[in-house]
Amino acid sequence: MPKDSMIEGVNDSKKISEKKREELYELITKEAIAYSVGIVDNKVVDEINILNATKKGLTESIKDLKIKPDVIMVDALTKIDTCGIPYISVIKGDSKIYSIACASIIAKVTRDRMMYEYDKIFPNYGFGKHKGYGTAFHINAIRENGLCMIHRKTFIKDDWLTKE
Repeated sequence: MPKDSMIEGVNDSKKISEKKREELYELITKEAIAYSVGIVDNKVVDEINILNATKKGLTESIKDLKIKPDVIMVDALTKIDTCGIPYISVIKGDSKIYSIACASIIAKVTRDRMMYEYDKIFPNYGFGKHKGYGTAFHINAIRENGLCMIHRKTFIKDDWLTKE
């Protein structure tokens, strides 16, 4: 983000309504000097775990940036490959650091949009409503329909696969 950027309402994406996140996403992506989203699929998450997949996605997004930053601010990650760029890790950074909050909004909106698309492909699972989280509806959908190709198997609890 530009040094003088301060889009009103930017905060940790979890503390903002979906409608507001969508509005902020448009403002952030227009104002950003550069941004990139690293997407790691469910099979890789199952292979290397969610933490390592998060780190991998971060590294991929850095590689894809058209303009490289002088320093990278990250939310509580350490031991990451930032392609030689210095980084600062901040616990609860998405609530404290403007650029991390902007990144959290871009990431959340991107994921939500993907879930809406998956909802069209796999309508029995309700991805458009719960966004892939383990809600009662989602667990029941897994019990009724089994797993689909986007499910992260390491997130599934054994009793989710048992019909009651």
